[in-house]
Amino acid sequence: MFQSHETAKSLTWHAARKSIDGQMSHPADSPSWKLLDDKWPEFGNEPRNLRLALSSDGFNPHSSLSSRYSCWPVILVTYNLPPWLCMKRKFMMLTLLISGPKQPGNDIDVYLEPLIDDLKSLWVGIRGVYDAHNGEYFTLRAALMWTINDFPAYGNLSGCVVKGYKACPICGDDTPSHRLKNGHKICYIGHRKWLPINHPYRRQRAAFNGKPEYGIPPEPLTGEEVLHMVENGDRVCWKKKSIFFDLEYWKYLPVRHALDVMHIEKNVCDSIIGTLLEIPGKNKDGIAARLDLLNMGVKTDLQPEYGERRTRLPPGPWNLSRAEKREVCNSFYGMKVPEGYSSNIKNLVSLQDSRLLGLKSHDCHTLMQQLLPVAIRSVLEKPARYAITRLCFFFNAICAKTVDVSKLDKLEEDVVVTLCLLEKYFPPSFFDIMVHLVVHLVREVRLCGPVYFRWMYPFERYMKVLKRYVQNRTRPEGCIAERYIAEEAVEFCTQHLSDVSTVGVPSSQKMGVSKPLSGCTVSVVDQDLLNQAHLYVLENTEEVLPYIEQHMIHIKTAYPKFRKRTKWLQDKHNSTFIQWLRFKVQSELEEDNNGVSENLRWLAAGPNMAVPLYRSYLIKGIKFNIKAQDDVRTTQNSGVYLLAQTMQVASAKDKNPILSNMGFYGVIQEIWDLDYQKFTIPVFRCDWIDSSGLVVDELGFTLVDLSKIGHRNDQFVLASQVKQIFFVDDPMHRGWSVVLSMPNREYNDVIGDEVLGDVIIECEPFTRGMPNVDTFDELVGELGGQNIRDGCEDIWIE
Repeated sequence: MFQSHETAKSLTWHAARKSIDGQMSHPADSPSWKLLDDKWPEFGNEPRNLRLALSSDGFNPHSSLSSRYSCWPVILVTYNLPPWLCMKRKFMMLTLLISGPKQPGNDIDVYLEPLIDDLKSLWVGIRGVYDAHNGEYFTLRAALMWTINDFPAYGNLSGCVVKGYKACPICGDDTPSHRLKNGHKICYIGHRKWLPINHPYRRQRAAFNGKPEYGIPPEPLTGEEVLHMVENGDRVCWKKKSIFFDLEYWKYLPVRHALDVMHIEKNVCDSIIGTLLEIPGKNKDGIAARLDLLNMGVKTDLQPEYGERRTRLPPGPWNLSRAEKREVCNSFYGMKVPEGYSSNIKNLVSLQDSRLLGLKSHDCHTLMQQLLPVAIRSVLEKPARYAITRLCFFFNAICAKTVDVSKLDKLEEDVVVTLCLLEKYFPPSFFDIMVHLVVHLVREVRLCGPVYFRWMYPFERYMKVLKRYVQNRTRPEGCIAERYIAEEAVEFCTQHLSDVSTVGVPSSQKMGVSKPLSGCTVSVVDQDLLNQAHLYVLENTEEVLPYIEQHMIHIKTAYPKFRKRTKWLQDKHNSTFIQWLRFKVQSELEEDNNGVSENLRWLAAGPNMAVPLYRSYLIKGIKFNIKAQDDVRTTQNSGVYLLAQTMQVASAKDKNPILSNMGFYGVIQEIWDLDYQKFTIPVFRCDWIDSSGLVVDELGFTLVDLSKIGHRNDQFVLASQVKQIFFVDDPMHRGWSVVLSMPNREYNDVIGDEVLGDVIIECEPFTRGMPNVDTFDELVGELGGQNIRDGCEDIWIE
């Protein structure tokens, strides 16, 4: 890596950038990174020393031709690089390839020994490494910060038990587990331990497991304590001593093996969807689950009633009626999302069976992040619905690209309350180990930084690349090795060629590309609309701002009686500025050394009357369509959001409005490419939602009525100013739509080498915190404390 001038420069990005206090946007901001700097200052003082992460997982190189073959690549990534590079394919190092057909299991340490030897050598230091950026030789050192795996592989690499009574690697001996006699499985309930000692939930019995809770949360074991336990033969929670303890620094790291949020989120989503829609194989409810409730002495009114041929299960708080199942499925079926947001949700819905089928990891991610809280808005009782919604809000917050450290304590308190709510309204069988691991996710964010540096998505995508390397089905590992070496060789050669892009890194120009994606229709547009678009372009061009100030002074001088009437002055400015600017610039051009730029000259002259109209346009790598184009497609790319400074009035008679920032939601009706002879400027003509059609509900969802159109005299916006959003029909209020935002999928150093830009994912309806749960107990009390849902059909099992 240091042989390349650009890569060598990027490897010291973490030291040159300016970090923001209280914000974590990279592992370099985390306590784990700083521990290495503080404990080994000679290592931390050299910014070129590498911080690595290791990932390994099995995949089937034969795709569908064989279901038993398992090949295990071992991949390293480098955290020295900027966020938009470090998890990309180009900088993933395939260090080992463990051949199949069987997975290595707990014997994986045998295969890892050569890699561990190399990591030991790198910790001591490799002399004579040439830095192409600085033009010097130095001693390179490297440290492995943690491993990234799904939960079964977590157990193989760490040596800990991942199933049974002690399945939680963080809780260890104090894992809150309970065996369900009828379900023949272990459930992990008891999250009240993490509540404050005086929390009212601790004293409640019937709503939980029939007992009060006086315990305290277990303290996670340090690496030194774990090493002492495994060396002294403590095999209750540990199957073996991990080979990673051979590394000198390993026992001092606060997080040695990271929990994979991708698989946790997928499993939790599958459990929720499977239980709500009663999907066979994923439903956590059933006769055994009801008998286990009876054995625990809680929710006894939900016990099964046996008949001659069928068994009746009373509907619980988690059960949906047939109409509610259809409503949820119809909500998913009608969702149209932007291109590249997710797979087509419609294809995952079976309306005939009222089920969701074939959910992949990223489908579950989009459901938990935004779509599921919308789909269940009109179903379930309020406490159970809010519990699920709170869990979705938590995953949305935990996956943020930039972490506000000051909010982590509140986030941890919220997720503990959420898990306790789920314990109140869901059966114990719902709480497998994946649901329990949610309680530890905030701890790892606090110690390691943002989640997207430690989840399996980039590694799963890379394994798909490795799978495509296989051409000889009898020697899959050989194919992968040869193709990988060939790709690395070609990659090295391209560093010495100009204007050659390499694989594995998105094009650096992609984010700045703006071009039409469809054919155009040239039309002579209405003069008033053209003036409206032209005025908007002028008022949002920096070179024109001094002329705007001069024009306002001119108006106040010409009409002294109206100089204090802000709204009248603005209307007069809007109606006269275009013509005034044209004459003003022409008069300046007649002078010598006028200083009028070429751009300003053509802007003042105005656009061509014949305007090209497009149906689809690419703006900075994001695709936008007009509404008519979306109506005939399965995706939705016409929604836009604009945050603008605008005049706000208290009433129609208010003559002195104030300027403040205001958000506008709209739908693109036309895409114009204004032609100023020497350049073109794309603008959107939108139907903007009137303020009377905009509501924010108690959960923070932004609801809009798309039929209420306002701002007729200000329809245009620069294409570069808007953020893409999309609208989902609100199942609770007919005629209204929920606003959801399109997350930024690319990361780019748009501000400069020292500041990280464009990395925050903001999902519009989830910015106002968790739903309030203070009144839930009062609601349940008003219902008499019953657990049987009213108005819901009984469940009959043959």
